[in-house]
Order: sequence, then C-alpha cells, then structure tokens
Amino acid sequence: MIAAEDLPCLKAIALRGGCRSPVFVSTQSIGEMLGISQQTASRRLKGLETAGLITRTMTPDGQHVTLTKTGEEELRCEYLEYGRIFSDSGRGYILSGTVVSGIGEGKYYMSLAPYKEQFNTHLRFEPYPGTLNIRLSPSCMPVRKKVEALNWIRIRGFSTDGRTFGDARCIPCRIDDVKCGIVVPGRTHYPEDIIEVIAPIALRRKLGVEDTDSVSVEVG
Repeated sequence: MIAAEDLPCLKAIALRGGCRSPVFVSTQSIGEMLGISQQTASRRLKGLETAGLITRTMTPDGQHVTLTKTGEEELRCEYLEYGRIFSDSGRGYILSGTVVSGIGEGKYYMSLAPYKEQFNTHLRFEPYPGTLNIRLSPSCMPVRKKVEALNWIRIRGFSTDGRTFGDARCIPCRIDDVKCGIVVPGRTHYPEDIIEVIAPIALRRKLGVEDTDSVSVEVG
C-alpha cells in the first residue's frame, strides 16, 4: 500500500503521462509541481521505486519514470474511492439531530387538499397530517447550507374561503427506509436549526421516537 505522502508524487508522474510511457522528470520539476524541496522529491521517488510503484532509468540530468502495474492500480483505487464520494448514485447529505415538539401547525397544513395534491405529485406520496420536527446538531449546520443549495421543489400557495395560504418548498429525503420530504414554509416560525419532515405515515410511531431521541435524515 502506498504511503500517504507519496501519493501526490505518483499522481504527478501519471499526469505527465507516466502510465502510458516513460516520462522525463527531475527532482526539481517534481518539487515544483508538488511545492516541496528537491531533497524531499528525491525521497518520494525513491520511496515509490522501493514500493514497486514506479521504475526509473537514471540519466546525468534526470530520470525517465514509468508507473508499474501496481502503481496504476493504486491510482485506480483512489479514483474509484473519489467516484463513490462524488457520484450522484452515492449516499446523500446526512442531517442529524433530535426530535422536538412542534407548535401544531403541520397537522393543519398537511390536511389541506391543494397542498396534499402537490406533495403527492412531487414526492409521490400523500403526507400524513403532521410533521416530524428535528432540531439539527450544531455540527450539521454546514451540511444544512449545502442542502439549501440543492434544487428544491416549489409548492404553490392558494386562496380559499377568503384566506390566502403561501408558497412552500420541499425536497425528497429518507429516514431509514421511509421515503420522506423536508418542507420549508415561505413563512416559518422555526429557527434555521429546525427542519420539518413529512411522510406518508406517522413518523414518530413508525420510528418509535419521542422528544430528545436522535434521528438522521438523508437528502439526495
């Protein structure tokens, strides 16, 4: 297995074409690419050779270096791991926090037909009348900001019986194996660290949670 400090050097050689053919490098050129001294660059190259990740042919003014099959496999493993991190099919953003009681508005709004119809259209389920309110842990607030930058679905407001109900927005999410959605009303009484989650079922009953219990929501 490659030493962590040697990986940037292996990648630098590959970027210069070292997977396809021998490339000419010097300790100075490697040092400039990586922002390290020539002495450190020399140690990195020796370390890669000793580990069987490159082969070297020395010349008076430098060396010709080629990645071995083992060296290529090390980079391929790195590539696959980064692919899993950034792939759209990988795991999404995780918002963790504790269950808190709401102020009772969710049950009323989730029972209004124009809202229910839109949630059914966009989230593919008719919401249970009520929301699960979660107070996010402080460490999840940067993740919350990333979620805010995603493509949210607009839920249009409407008027009925002389009363106007405002827009909202939602985004699909999951809690364990339950398909859910985070809902943010256009006008909310909750602080930024509280999210409201809807689902086709009573989440407290399904998850067996009460106030202060921990819950994690996956978005994306």
